[in-house]
Amino acid sequence: MKSAGVNEVDAMRGPILRAVSRSFYLSLRVLPTALRDPLSLAYLLARATDTIADTPEPEVELRRESLHNLSAAIQGTTSPTAVITMLKCFAPLQTNAAERALIESLPQLLSWLAAITERDRREVRNVLKKINEGQTLDLKRFESRAEMSALASAAELEEYTYLVAGCVGEFWTRICFAHVSNFSERTESEMVKMGALYGKGLQLINILRDAGSDLRDGRCYFPAEELHSLGLTAEELLQAPAQAEPLLRRWREEAERGIAAGMEYVCAIRSRRVRFATALPALIGARTLALLREAGAESLTRKVKVSRAEVRKITSSTAMTLASRRSLQRMFRRLSS
Repeated sequence: MKSAGVNEVDAMRGPILRAVSRSFYLSLRVLPTALRDPLSLAYLLARATDTIADTPEPEVELRRESLHNLSAAIQGTTSPTAVITMLKCFAPLQTNAAERALIESLPQLLSWLAAITERDRREVRNVLKKINEGQTLDLKRFESRAEMSALASAAELEEYTYLVAGCVGEFWTRICFAHVSNFSERTESEMVKMGALYGKGLQLINILRDAGSDLRDGRCYFPAEELHSLGLTAEELLQAPAQAEPLLRRWREEAERGIAAGMEYVCAIRSRRVRFATALPALIGARTLALLREAGAESLTRKVKVSRAEVRKITSSTAMTLASRRSLQRMFRRLSS
């Protein structure tokens, strides 16, 4: 396969990354190149595999097979050429131009993966292996479009949040320790644990924020066993959202613990640039949780989202403080209230 050129890599970590990610792009653009490349590449590959898994038109079996084959190409266990040919049919199905461009850029992404250092390539492959496992589990658990499906237990939700996000916190940590001298005041093992909690907390926020639209699509990430304890089924959540408030509160609190661990992680980072990039998701997450608390059970029936203007305000405020630990902690407390 032809190697990705400098201009192609610049396009992927610039316009394409900016188009498919609002907050993550803001974090990545301030990082040193040594960090930005493996982190950007891993994010784009994860988004591409997620797009394949989430494209609604093909049958689940085709999506699962395509995800499996793309994952094999990422892991280097199969030739990417045949896989990319098969995946071309997914690009025209994307109604979002950015997602379409992302799928069309898969040849360049795989070439970029082949060109990075062996250590970074190993880390990217390790985290994508876990993410792809989580995506495959998702397709299996929510295979039927005809009926509502829910995760069975809190353990299944814990597994899912780790596979699609907790492992990303671990990956971020290992990449930073590899490339940033004197990265943290805490040990690598401590930071890996906090990074996993941080990632899982952010994923729970996504689940809480998107719960209503997921339910309308027949997916319920809230554990069936916890719904049953409230006398509810997944099918009844949208009809009786007020009854679900104890469940929503329980998982909001779990998400709060995750991003609190994230802020502890942030404040252990010595580099101001890396601290700034790592803090933004926690700050935006804190504000999202505050909006979810304010909305209560209505979050199941209306969209809850931090506006672009508020994201810009959080970003500029963080930059103005030069990401000082004390200022970040004050902002976090204010946004959480």
